[in-house]
Amino acid sequence: MSIVSGAVAERMKLWAFLAFAVVMTGLIYPMEGSWTWNGDAVFGLFELNYSDYAGSGIVHLAGATAALAGVILLGPRKGKYSSTGAPQAIPGANLPLATLGTFILWMGWFGFNGGSTLKLGGIGVANEVANVFLNTNAAAAGGLIAALLVARVMFGKADLTMALNGALAGLVAITAEPADPTPLLATIIGAVGGTIVVFSILTLDKLKIDDPVGAISVHGTVGIFGIFAVLLSDPDATFMGQLVGMLVIFVWVFSASLVTWLAIKAIMGLRVTEEEEADGVDMSECGMEAYPEFVNQ
Repeated sequence: MSIVSGAVAERMKLWAFLAFAVVMTGLIYPMEGSWTWNGDAVFGLFELNYSDYAGSGIVHLAGATAALAGVILLGPRKGKYSSTGAPQAIPGANLPLATLGTFILWMGWFGFNGGSTLKLGGIGVANEVANVFLNTNAAAAGGLIAALLVARVMFGKADLTMALNGALAGLVAITAEPADPTPLLATIIGAVGGTIVVFSILTLDKLKIDDPVGAISVHGTVGIFGIFAVLLSDPDATFMGQLVGMLVIFVWVFSASLVTWLAIKAIMGLRVTEEEEADGVDMSECGMEAYPEFVNQ
């Protein structure tokens, strides 16, 4: 749900988000998770052997797809696009905290990917977990460096937000198969993810899909790449298996999420008022200032 919250930040009513969270975690995600990780239903029928070690598609693409459905209905932030339709940057509130958050996620990913081994017994499994840790870190580093270089070439400066999203993109890209690649291949996979995310963020901006933190690009666009990157190191994975798996996840989550968002919109509405958006939803939705030290007394 953190993927969804990042994409709908600053515009959505808190209780609308919480209502969607109940449906997402109680129905939408468990359904597609059972189809993929549980080995029954869709993929059992076609014997396609969809492979997704820790969830580039099952977790990350699913979250981004749910966010995409919500963002489409929610619309862009006020002032995000000029009268000519050109995207305008809305600076983040605190880049040091954003950087700290990225490093916390980076650290947590060792448990996310390593824990997907599901057990730690014997030298073979221990070696696999160690390899997962190594590849996870290598992919994140590759993604950060690649995004930083691409941003430098395209914008003429080292863009911190792109670098942070590049690290997360590298992590998402390797999540579908962190055990099998060599460290070099893992770094390359991460670097490709970091490159993709920069262009995806710019493309979504041009399409007027307002995603404040780039969550849909990081977890969705790169999640799709991660699904197919499995083919580079897993000899048991098939292109058709990965393709059908990706499509099933996207179609189910998008359609179910869209219906849910529409129902919530009809019942309680999705978006705060323009005044609340301008003032910040901390007061209107939570009754307190997020940054009281900056409020004039």
